[in-house]
Amino acid sequence: MQTGDQNSSTIHTGGADHADGPRLLADIGGTNARFALEPGPGRIEQIKTLPAAEYKEFTDAVQAYLRLAGNPPVRHAVVDIANPVQGDQIKMTNHDWAFSIEAARQLLGFDTLLVVNDFTALSMAVPQLKPADLWQIGGGQPEAEQPIGLVGAGTGLGVGGLVRGGGRWLPLASEGGHVAFAPANPREAAVLQYGWQSHEHLSAERLVSGPGLEMIHRALLSIDGHPAEELKAAQIVERGLQQGDAICKETVDLFCSMLGTVAADLALTLGALGGIYIGGGVVPHLGDYFGRSPFRARFENKGRMSVLTRKIPTYVITADYPAFIGVSAILDEKLGAGGIPILERIRRMQADFSPAEERVAALVLAHPRVVAGEPISAIARRAKVSQPTVIRFCRSMGCEGLADFKLKLASGVTGNLPVAHSTVQEDDAPLDVAAKVADNTIAAILELRDTINADTLTRVVDELNRAARVELYGFGSCGTVAEDAQQKLFSLGLACAAYVDPQLQEVSASRLKAGDAAVFISDSGKLGHLSRAMELALESGATVIALAPAQSQLARRAHHALAVEHDEDTATQMPMLSRTLFLLVVDMLVVSLSLQRATGDDAA
Repeated sequence: MQTGDQNSSTIHTGGADHADGPRLLADIGGTNARFALEPGPGRIEQIKTLPAAEYKEFTDAVQAYLRLAGNPPVRHAVVDIANPVQGDQIKMTNHDWAFSIEAARQLLGFDTLLVVNDFTALSMAVPQLKPADLWQIGGGQPEAEQPIGLVGAGTGLGVGGLVRGGGRWLPLASEGGHVAFAPANPREAAVLQYGWQSHEHLSAERLVSGPGLEMIHRALLSIDGHPAEELKAAQIVERGLQQGDAICKETVDLFCSMLGTVAADLALTLGALGGIYIGGGVVPHLGDYFGRSPFRARFENKGRMSVLTRKIPTYVITADYPAFIGVSAILDEKLGAGGIPILERIRRMQADFSPAEERVAALVLAHPRVVAGEPISAIARRAKVSQPTVIRFCRSMGCEGLADFKLKLASGVTGNLPVAHSTVQEDDAPLDVAAKVADNTIAAILELRDTINADTLTRVVDELNRAARVELYGFGSCGTVAEDAQQKLFSLGLACAAYVDPQLQEVSASRLKAGDAAVFISDSGKLGHLSRAMELALESGATVIALAPAQSQLARRAHHALAVEHDEDTATQMPMLSRTLFLLVVDMLVVSLSLQRATGDDAA
């Protein structure tokens, strides 16, 4: 069996050793498995690359590397893998390795084995990079502690980000490469049409990747009536940049333009004033040409948002092995004080637990991700203990309660900030209720951010900007939103009024004229008391805009509907979540409208 690249190298140098011994770092892709040791903070040494195909199991490759490294006494290890990491079971999509994280940890004899997504690792490397590790494309300056975006075109298209919270950087897990491809001109629209012949959903990844270069090239040949030719990405780049092949050169240009669109969309989505960083294997192969390519011009071409994207810097990551820098930071974060992560603390303390607490500990060690998402009643039932025992167990681990324990557990297991919808249970403690309310709001905001229709948003902003008068209608909590919108729109100089009384709504709607805009806000989307006012508004010739669930009566009757979906039991809870989302949509409209009025770019 081959042992791969035997040449060791060091990419960082530092001082003292880790008190708990050298740490193992691994970067696992579909073709190669790269390993390194970190004897001390900032020192990454003995880097070796092993061909993944030559090892039957993931653990075989780890053991082979450790033998090559002289069998160091490793206790803690972290692995990034080109695969979603959502549970204990890992099954690679671009290789045949499949393994249990916990079983691998036990077989290898490690105290800690942390497995994270490869793009999470690359994201966490960004704050550690030095100026020499980066190549800035275009202008702009990063703003300190502002969100950071990351895109990487390789075998696929990775998309991620970082936000600052609690004095540290938190990586945002993402499958943003699978958003729908958005053409920016007729040529790209023709490529989209070509892609639709074989893919019902053409994602950005289908085109902005190594295989994407090949698809773009096939599309251009077909569109222009040339004979079909199957070229690999490297051949396309060489022919286009070195040999003067016009179709290959246009392929590379389109790829760079499309990458600019993806990067700019990510920048606007995250508000990435900290900059956009470009990783992956494709861009480095373009060499100096990438700096002259259409990438930056496309990044800055965002209509009335161009004033923002021009300020955001874009960087190509040029560091060797940046994933190792990222996984090192993740492992250091997870080990925390004393170098002991929460799962390892549980293992070490098992002998000190009462029999009941031991059952909770066994459940957590066997199913950490399940526990992280369960209410206290389900955890107690699974462990066959009382709910107070679960709380005592959490506090014995140095946590304030179950919510604090679950946050640390989920973060330590996955390497990502966990955000998901959780149902509030009758037996939840106040701290659990607080955590669920916060998490549900965060999850709903992120979903709104990722699903709001950009074209409809643009049309609504344009309609509001052109309107001679804007009337806003809503009841209850939605009436509060209408009044909030009135105040903000009035501050921009718009003639506007909000009505929360049915009779006044009807009177106002009857006096609307063509050129006016009527905005109806409803968390249920049912016409109900709004029915008569909406009919009058439609009859008047005014533009009717709905903020409501997508398939609701209100949305279907309106000229334009901004979909606001929510998972909220309004029968048992106040409509807090929906109100927050509506207020957020109002802010999106007001800020966009303010920028449009400031630039006078009505046609963008």
